[in-house]
Amino acid sequence: MSIGVVACGAIATHIASIQERHGLDLTIYPLPPLLHNSPEKIAGEVDSLLAKIKADHDKCVVAYADCGTYGALDAVIATHHVSRLGGNHCYDIFAGEGEIKAIMEATPGTYFLTDFLVKSFHRSVIVELGLDKRPELRDDYFKNYEQVIWLAQNPTAELEELANSAAALIGLPLEIRVVGEEGLAREILNLVRG
Repeated sequence: MSIGVVACGAIATHIASIQERHGLDLTIYPLPPLLHNSPEKIAGEVDSLLAKIKADHDKCVVAYADCGTYGALDAVIATHHVSRLGGNHCYDIFAGEGEIKAIMEATPGTYFLTDFLVKSFHRSVIVELGLDKRPELRDDYFKNYEQVIWLAQNPTAELEELANSAAALIGLPLEIRVVGEEGLAREILNLVRG
């Protein structure tokens, strides 16, 4: 069975890794990860891409959580009769909804990083927020945050250095929690086999 996966570009490489490990017949269609900076555009982009690829596959799925669309993505997937990843965001998928809820209840001012965000922090955060040109705005953007937690999927010494650098750039302490890809693997397998 040919399966098309409309995927958030921030997790597409993880999905490819899961595909390889489990021998899945997937064609992954990543959308730009920077859509997360404008979540109101995600549903429309997913809708357009699904309309283009549905006829080419036996089944299509959407590898996005809600990701700040406030239900707009669910309306799109209902129209196309496809399924998406569970949860509100990829943090729920990687670490588990219960874990993220507990972290947020204990420290609401938590800024989360994934491997993708660690690797792309300068471009995805610093440049997108204009902090490369106006670093004095850092405290305005991050004044309500208290800590950074890196939900590490595949930690390396290089990524740890980048995560420490990202936390230092926004002036917050870093905690590393190794969560792996297992949560995402379960979700992907449920989507493609369900």
